[in-house]
Amino acid sequence: MDDCVFCKIVAGEIPSHTIYEDDKTKAFLGITPPVEGFTLVIPKVHSNELWYMEDDDYQALMNTVRKIGQHLRRQFNTARVGLQVEGLDVSHTHVKILPFSTAGQFRALEPSQESDHDALGKLAKGLRFED
Repeated sequence: MDDCVFCKIVAGEIPSHTIYEDDKTKAFLGITPPVEGFTLVIPKVHSNELWYMEDDDYQALMNTVRKIGQHLRRQFNTARVGLQVEGLDVSHTHVKILPFSTAGQFRALEPSQESDHDALGKLAKGLRFED
């Protein structure tokens, strides 16, 4: 889709702080993170709704979500890693992954107001991995 910000990220038209990528998915740090390590995982093929994705794209997305969740838990040594599946603010299926330690932290998460791209770039470099 021409006007989809996530499709533009996949196409390389908009930069991202990528921590993982394969042929079907991309994982990158959110630019207004409510917590350190806040990551978005998206399918590379545009999809408005998770439930109507092709089976192989859905499976690839969920496999990447699992990998990223395990990776963030190890890296941040948190009690939990939660997720939210969306497509609201950006009409492209995406999974938000959030490291946290208490239920209160997860429920109280609000996006920060400022983007610190230098800090995000350093964090992304430290979190980047391949299978």
